[in-house]
Amino acid sequence: MSHEMTDETSEGTESIHDGSGTYDVVLLVEQAMTPADAAQVRSLHQEIADEVVYHVLLPLEDAAARIEASLGTLGAGDLMATPALAMSDIDIESVRRECQEHSSAELESTLRAIRDTGARVHGKVTGEPPVDALAAMVSEVDAREAIVLTRPHVVAEFFHVDWTSRARRRLGVPVLHLIEHENFDEQSSGGGEGVHGF
Repeated sequence: MSHEMTDETSEGTESIHDGSGTYDVVLLVEQAMTPADAAQVRSLHQEIADEVVYHVLLPLEDAAARIEASLGTLGAGDLMATPALAMSDIDIESVRRECQEHSSAELESTLRAIRDTGARVHGKVTGEPPVDALAAMVSEVDAREAIVLTRPHVVAEFFHVDWTSRARRRLGVPVLHLIEHENFDEQSSGGGEGVHGF
């Protein structure tokens, strides 16, 4: 009696190459993915016969952080010269609406870019802490892997690489960290800001 070898996970789940199931991947993205980003992510799963389904999470832009950033662009001298400027002068609800609209537009752009690769995709804007949202979605869809995509900026990378390390400790599935708007060659050759794998 012979046994055919199949690609199975350590939990003994079904083969990903028999074309009979789905291979679910959760993407945590910091900003809208470009068509090039989507094509690169899709290329990671081209050899999988099962239908690859992407589940995108985009954290809601923080209204408070946007207000702080706006105020931070004013120099100290400007603030001293205009003491009438107060937080009450800022329509916080309007800023929140703008943030929701901006995040929703970025999500739609990302979903369109992934759909254009021929893949099936779902997504949502989340107000939860990013790693909590990622862990919940991985569990909900029984994902096979998670990918964290962050902005290609040194400061953003410094602050958000923690998403990846916390996700690795928590999820129990492979987690890949990619930099958005950089191709694989830039990320791996040192010309960009880097790829961080499993």
